[in-house]
Amino acid sequence: MKAEYINPFLESAKIVIEQMIQIRPATGHLGVKDVKFVENYIWIQIGLNGQMNGDIVFGLSEQVAMKIISAMMGGYVISEIDEMGRSAISELGNMISGNASTILFNQGIRVDITPPKVLHSAQSAGFATQKALTIPLIMDGIGELDIQVLIAS
Repeated sequence: MKAEYINPFLESAKIVIEQMIQIRPATGHLGVKDVKFVENYIWIQIGLNGQMNGDIVFGLSEQVAMKIISAMMGGYVISEIDEMGRSAISELGNMISGNASTILFNQGIRVDITPPKVLHSAQSAGFATQKALTIPLIMDGIGELDIQVLIAS
């Protein structure tokens, strides 16, 4: 697993988050860890096909997701993640991945992305635990968004 696989997603996430919620995220430490679904967590899963095959998974706690959704909706306070909230957080993952695929294309790597799937812990039964290259983005006053790249080839 190569560290450069995660860089386009990291670069894109910083840009998109700054545009969408006006916060410049800090970068945590790169590592490899098991992707495990835990309670009160949301996962945005996007498939990668082409010269890179696998998944990009964005993981965040429900509390962090609500703060991001609220910021995306102009500060409207939300207390639960409804259909509109799932759509907003899904679109965030889609925008990050779309921009990252453009960065990869400009580096000579062709990759297509699948539409995002938003998963809560209970919905993740079909997702096997596997190792991922991971890096957290730390958003001041909001929390962390984990970027996890699972590349098959």
